[in-house]
Amino acid sequence: MLNCLIIGSGVAGLATALSLQKAGHTPVVFEAYGGQSDGVGGFLTVAVNGFDALDTLGLKHAAAGLGFSTPRMSTYLGSTGRHLIDFEYGGALPDGTTARTLTRSELYGLLRTEATRRGIRILYGKRLRSVTETPDGVTAAFDDGTSAEGHLLIGADGLRSTVRTLIEPQSPPPRSIPLLNTGGIVPAGTMPAGIADTLPGQMKMIFGKRCFYCYMQDPDGRIWWFANPLQRASEDPSRLAPAALKDWLAGLMSADRTPMAAIVTATPDIIRPYSTFDFPSIPRWHQGRMVLVGDAAHAASPSSGQGASMAFEDAVTLGRALQGISPETPTAGVIEAAFTRYEGERRERAEAVVEWGRRNAAPKIRGQFKRVFEDLILKSVFRSLSRKAAENFDWVYRHHIDWGAGRGSGFEASVPPNTGHMM
Repeated sequence: MLNCLIIGSGVAGLATALSLQKAGHTPVVFEAYGGQSDGVGGFLTVAVNGFDALDTLGLKHAAAGLGFSTPRMSTYLGSTGRHLIDFEYGGALPDGTTARTLTRSELYGLLRTEATRRGIRILYGKRLRSVTETPDGVTAAFDDGTSAEGHLLIGADGLRSTVRTLIEPQSPPPRSIPLLNTGGIVPAGTMPAGIADTLPGQMKMIFGKRCFYCYMQDPDGRIWWFANPLQRASEDPSRLAPAALKDWLAGLMSADRTPMAAIVTATPDIIRPYSTFDFPSIPRWHQGRMVLVGDAAHAASPSSGQGASMAFEDAVTLGRALQGISPETPTAGVIEAAFTRYEGERRERAEAVVEWGRRNAAPKIRGQFKRVFEDLILKSVFRSLSRKAAENFDWVYRHHIDWGAGRGSGFEASVPPNTGHMM
């Protein structure tokens, strides 16, 4: 078995550790921060292709018990309350599993707990400083003065990846999308019954006059919401005090014919607005004994709804590529050939998802004049899109990675169509 050093203990890093262990290797995870990140972060949605990958890791059933099912999306105009169109969020797997919305902390906790249960070590306070490659392996040096040796090293260290700069110093910077991300959860019973005006598990997405936003209700009656205000150079709402931030957000929704302003006002803790980036392409994902997974290689905007799911796909594909490599023959050439197979299977699909997510974000970037024009045409655009929804989006949601086969299936047989936008 190979000793595998994984930099980063987020979703991508922990999933990769589980996959490498399944492949017969010994992963150790190194996290820059000093402790676990329980309770940190907002919420996300795991799509059905993500659950399909989790099934390979033996975690689909446990993950399907977190959060709540969100299989449907409905879109509306905030200015009039007019219904535009309904979508399915990827449909369902053969066993009925659908997309689910859950807190990032829940997902992280599941992966960390399972990694620990399976004997995978996670070390904290290990911020990577440098990597030295030798004929026999790699040595990672950390800011605390310690080091670790392994046969290979995996960068799962996110959008601002240190490992990426070591693999390709000329990598482009992350690409900005002029939208902010914020959101929150309203406890059950806080607001009058029925004010959310949506079925449990139905994402109600609104093209508002001044902001795009979404709200949904879970089976327990809590209201989950997120918003994507335009990011303007003239203002920085992340610096506002909590009460002022709430007033600012509610003001963006107050002119719409929706309950969103009241939902924002009733939210006890609002996520501080943060900027949106994606990472479309880099010259290479691997060099020698180092390789990238997750956002370190290809970060899609939140509008893709695919961040966690793509990380799970990466993890499974990399673990499969490294099967059968023993410590007796872990030459750089053997390992790099496995990395080449992994990148060859993942790059085209990952870059297509990133661009798809960017297209999804485009309708949310609306000034006043653009909004008036788009409000007139959105209904026909979405109606045309929905007629071909299955054809358009199967390449995203029906991707399957066969652990025992030489290549994944789903994406190779389908070229992603350039068909506009889906929220």
